[in-house]
Amino acid sequence: MKKSVVIMVLLSFLVCFSYGCASKGYIKEQTDPLVERINKLEADSAAVKADAEKAKRDAEKAKGDAAAALQTAKDCASKSETDAQRAEAAAKRSEVAAKKAEKAFELHQRK
Repeated sequence: MKKSVVIMVLLSFLVCFSYGCASKGYIKEQTDPLVERINKLEADSAAVKADAEKAKRDAEKAKGDAAAALQTAKDCASKSETDAQRAEAAAKRSEVAAKKAEKAFELHQRK
């Protein structure tokens, strides 16, 4: 009877400890898919961050280019306005010269 009690106690301990512990292989098998998913998410996050930084740099460059283009357009508009005023002044001077020439021609015709 003592022998059977000892065997029962040993079997009880064996059963209790055999199901309560997980092996390293089992833990690795369970955590590897999670590690892979986390690594993929980190890589995706880094790629999104890099894309956002590139988009920000591109936007800043575009903003600078737009400002330069606006300044060039303003400069050209100002120059065009100045040139138009000069052309208008030249046209008035040529009208005055044409009237003088017409008067001089009329005076020569009368003589």
